[in-house]
Amino acid sequence: MTPAARPAADSARPTAADLPPGTDAAPSRVRSQRPGRRALRAFLRNRLALVGVVLLTLIVLAVIVAPNYVPASLAVKPNPRQMLSSPSAQHLLGTDEIGRDVAARLLYAGRVSLPVSLSAMLIALVTASTLGIVSGYFGGWLDQLLMRITDALLAIPAIFLLLTIAAVMRPTVTVLVVVIGLLAWMDLARIVRIETISLSKRDQVEGVKALGAKNFRILFRHILPNIQGPLLVAAPLIAGRALLTESALSYLGLGIQPPTPTWGNMLNQAQQFALSAPLLAVAPGLAIMITVIAINFVGDGLRDAFDPRRS
Repeated sequence: MTPAARPAADSARPTAADLPPGTDAAPSRVRSQRPGRRALRAFLRNRLALVGVVLLTLIVLAVIVAPNYVPASLAVKPNPRQMLSSPSAQHLLGTDEIGRDVAARLLYAGRVSLPVSLSAMLIALVTASTLGIVSGYFGGWLDQLLMRITDALLAIPAIFLLLTIAAVMRPTVTVLVVVIGLLAWMDLARIVRIETISLSKRDQVEGVKALGAKNFRILFRHILPNIQGPLLVAAPLIAGRALLTESALSYLGLGIQPPTPTWGNMLNQAQQFALSAPLLAVAPGLAIMITVIAINFVGDGLRDAFDPRRS
């Protein structure tokens, strides 16, 4: 082809204006703008979110590897000869009123408090996503019934329900996880319902229905994957609230009972030594505060990353 003919050939190539509506002239650019990748890049640009990830990683690693370096006997075995001792090389955070190592108890308490909050979060996510999808997709009387139950539970302060249930039932780890999880799903269920109603009206879902796809397939192949954004955003916030709830119940003596250590019952046992040995209360209090702040940083980062107004 001669040089003079090249401009004519180039002008014959289709431009973005010549393509059908909804078609991009640069497929590679489309791939780079996928919502998942865009959200990941936005999350990685959020410094506070990265700080939260680092803090949570360090806390989880410390809790997981604790048994390899810290004997459990330091956390549970009384030592009357070292009661309320000051921090030292042998006891980094000192000892409590019966001679147990505070740092060891802090690590082993994290092995209870963190799994409780994560398990309660999973129960809340499963409950909210299931009820929200079913309510939004099927509508009608089922939607009305589920939403009225949700409204009724939202109208009752969760802490009073938790206190009542904890006072009636024996507060084991399993009971606490189930109770906290089943009282943390209502707000998220309403969000999932709204998202499901919107997705159900899209042409893709309508087309699949016209082809005879069953409801189960539509819900799990076309609805659930498209509400992952709200679920990911809500998960850290629910986990943070669950941790605070467990700590509050344990502090009030209605949560997990000693000798099993949790950050909440460590605070409960330390309150009578608040002046003589303040570190007994400061250590678990800081553990709760730093963990919840880190979780909130991650939640805020996910919220901003999945915010469509920032795309």
